[in-house]
Amino acid sequence: MRAVERAGADAELTSDAKVAAEADGLLVPGVGAYAACMAGLVGVDGVRIIERRLIASRPVLGICVGMQVLFGEGIEHGVRTEGCGEWPGVVERLQAPIVPHMGWNTVEPGEGTQMFSGIEDERFYFVHSYGVRDWVLSQPPALKPPAVTWTDYGNDRFVSAVEHGPLWATQFHPEKSGDAGAQLLRNWLATL
Repeated sequence: MRAVERAGADAELTSDAKVAAEADGLLVPGVGAYAACMAGLVGVDGVRIIERRLIASRPVLGICVGMQVLFGEGIEHGVRTEGCGEWPGVVERLQAPIVPHMGWNTVEPGEGTQMFSGIEDERFYFVHSYGVRDWVLSQPPALKPPAVTWTDYGNDRFVSAVEHGPLWATQFHPEKSGDAGAQLLRNWLATL
């Protein structure tokens, strides 16, 4: 909340479906496990709210597990959990020598991204053990493809951000990424 407010927004923390549905922008945070985050979303009708916002081209930003739950499913500790299904893909354990991936890392922004405007060469702060390691999205050629951002970690590579129309998401934490993270949040707020 404080990071979004510092970036220039009036923010409200809510689990009220009407407030979330009507907000100029909706930020989906995520801390902890995939299954727990999905259970929390389902408990407040969040999956439907996100879907309806996107159908109406209303901005949504997912952060960390809040990004992960936007994919089709997650597998943590042998437990398979259905996600929001906005993008196909499986969130799974990273295959790097040291997990969790914790600390600063670079990103390779997707082509045509607004999310990384002015911060393409910056480093961002990550704290996670799971991610999407394969990206396959088929869509009609008339639609603009998502801008998919990748990060290398050890001998592994994972999706670190996606920008797809009104739906933006980051695996890293912009709120912990200093000036670069603040600029990313301002870039998102400019779309509201």
